[in-house]
Amino acid sequence: MCTYVVEKTPLAGSGRNAEGWFVLTEASVSYDHPFHAPVEHAVNIDFTNVAAGPSARVAVELTAESARALIAAIEEAIERGQEVERRELEASESYATR
Repeated sequence: MCTYVVEKTPLAGSGRNAEGWFVLTEASVSYDHPFHAPVEHAVNIDFTNVAAGPSARVAVELTAESARALIAAIEEAIERGQEVERRELEASESYATR
């Protein structure tokens, strides 16, 4: 059964396809039948730049478990990266006030 569940969100970033890098402007995330992944339903993510045409697209199909693991990894990477930035900023401010 098709779920027809689709969520869209604007993006600011870059993607790479066979033609090279391009600006990303949107992601469409669905939970439905995949085109290629060997599962009944998958989290299907299309990273796109609609204005650049159909070649400006990167498609990903993940199991629900893999999608949840990816969400956790993204959140952890952001948290750890921002913590490093905070420590570096504090260190540079501390050094500048000496």
